Amino acid sequence: MTSHRVQLWRLLVACSTLSSPIWAADPPPVATTMAFTPRQKDVEFETPKQAEFAKCKVEVNKKPNGWVVTGPAGQVLRKFLDTDGDGKLDQWRYYNHGIEVYRDIDTNHNEKPDQYRWLNLGGSRWGVDANEDGRIDQWKALSAAEATREAIRAMIAGDDAALLALMISDDDLKSLGIDAQVATRLLESAAEPGKKAKAILAKSKSMTPLSRWTRFDAQMPNTIPVDEGKSNADLQVYESAMAIVETPAKAGAEGKFNAVQIGEMIRVGEVWKLTQVPQPIDETGTLTSAGGILMEPLLAQNTSTTPAPVSPKVEKVLKDLAELEAKLTSPGQTPAQIKSLMSRRSGLMKDAMDLAESDDERTSLMKQMIDGYVLAAQMGTYPEGARELKAIEADVNKKSPKSPLLPYATYRALQAEYYVNLQEAGDKQEKQADIQKGWLESLGEFVNKYPDADDADDAMFTLGMQEEYQGRTKEAVEWYQRLVKAKPKSEVASRAQGALRRINLNGQAISLSGPGLAGGTVDLKSFKDKVVLIVFWASEFKICEDDVPQLRALYQDNKSKGFEIIGVALDYDKSTALPFIQKNKMSWPQIYQPAGPNQASGLNSPIATSFGIISLPTMILVGKDGKVVSRSATITDIKSDLPDLLKKGQ
Repeated sequence: MTSHRVQLWRLLVACSTLSSPIWAADPPPVATTMAFTPRQKDVEFETPKQAEFAKCKVEVNKKPNGWVVTGPAGQVLRKFLDTDGDGKLDQWRYYNHGIEVYRDIDTNHNEKPDQYRWLNLGGSRWGVDANEDGRIDQWKALSAAEATREAIRAMIAGDDAALLALMISDDDLKSLGIDAQVATRLLESAAEPGKKAKAILAKSKSMTPLSRWTRFDAQMPNTIPVDEGKSNADLQVYESAMAIVETPAKAGAEGKFNAVQIGEMIRVGEVWKLTQVPQPIDETGTLTSAGGILMEPLLAQNTSTTPAPVSPKVEKVLKDLAELEAKLTSPGQTPAQIKSLMSRRSGLMKDAMDLAESDDERTSLMKQMIDGYVLAAQMGTYPEGARELKAIEADVNKKSPKSPLLPYATYRALQAEYYVNLQEAGDKQEKQADIQKGWLESLGEFVNKYPDADDADDAMFTLGMQEEYQGRTKEAVEWYQRLVKAKPKSEVASRAQGALRRINLNGQAISLSGPGLAGGTVDLKSFKDKVVLIVFWASEFKICEDDVPQLRALYQDNKSKGFEIIGVALDYDKSTALPFIQKNKMSWPQIYQPAGPNQASGLNSPIATSFGIISLPTMILVGKDGKVVSRSATITDIKSDLPDLLKKGQ
């Protein structure tokens, strides 16, 4: 324990021996309590300046006994508690804007923290430090997003022990009842993470000691049912998770964002574990491959509760495919090597399809092969993938023109061709415009030809967005309306409905309410008779930050005249939103509504969906009468319109 911790504990023990109640004793000085800091370093908590200590208070906390420290505005800053009544402190709690964000916990009554828990704005992590050395040995709770952040941090810091605690282990696999053959392959993939991380970072140009995790990027998690024979309970798995890191050219410089392949993740209780060491996708030619060990299609069906034995031939194909995938995802591959590996991958996938015992299995494998080509084309590591997809499309069209696999292949061939063409166009804007036009025409043809295809809704929403970006509102509305009518239960249909609502806002009354980032509820109704600017933003979009100085100036100059701003933070993780707000001194209220566990972007949060937000920042200017003046205001618009709007009704 630090001397300050000993001092505070001794004060509490001394009070507990008095005949008078604990709250009758003199509290410790504010300076003593402010000297306490979280055992873990990555905690955003509030500490007033020393000049403000005189305005702070330390008072007795009742039930449980201890001390509560409040700040100049009466907000809670710290709590030091004896939760089990034994006369010893066992919890040290830290707050930000009056909300608890972190606590150190002593569970074995020796006055040393052995558990660390992040809460509310701080996140949802809960770590265990068995030997009380300040390092987390294992996790009790860890979300998928936070697991990727911890993994990136551990790699960059060279913290092998921290990285190991994030990897799937033999005990984890046994607790999940994973099939022995699958478990062996997973353990091989997760083995020696520290050694693998050092090798990866030695070759990577996009991850350096200055790199910082910014967000988690993944599709919704998948459930592998128990009856597939891979485990003795249902499994929750992220198939191909990614993280985005920012790496400045030098300290303080504007950063460059890069993707990092996290790969397959699996949930063990309340903790998400990694099955491979993260791989940066950078100039080395690293390729993100589709699927993973757990999500590989079964090549034989069996209705018994015991998985059917795999034939030596099938086992060899699976083993060869796994080894090839490992090579594809390793850094340092040249374009020629990737081309050769992709060709071999295609051959192995075809062998697996030949061995499959049902059409469903063959279709699943074909989709996996198609997805691999799309990802390779998208990342620029294998542009030939676009041609391969065209060949697959033609082959399926010839053999099974009514198969649902045909629109699946067709749509992805369009995507791959678009990615490759854009990469080849480089910075030539005229050529980019022609590619964009051709792509949209192809998407329209796809929707008309395959209106019932699973991807038709995505194509229609893309068409609506692109038309809206180009300022062709009438055409955008037509696509959004068509999507809502054709696919009313689709997830993107909800966003299209929101976009239609937003497009028609001018001159209409608007309602907006949601949970405040600092607690409570932020409701537009509370700003009656004021001019209000609603700003949808996310910290990862630099243009949002570029607007802040002018917004801050407008707010400071006009707040007393009846101008207010309501921010709507669309960061996936609120722990990235709060530092951004503090850094940019955004003193106006903020709404934050999580996107949910099955979403990878704040743009999919309920409040963003309800307005069909497609770009950031989106600013909506509302007059004193509660009606929208502009549904897509710019800083220039606001500066121009604000003086007249503030005069109205005076």
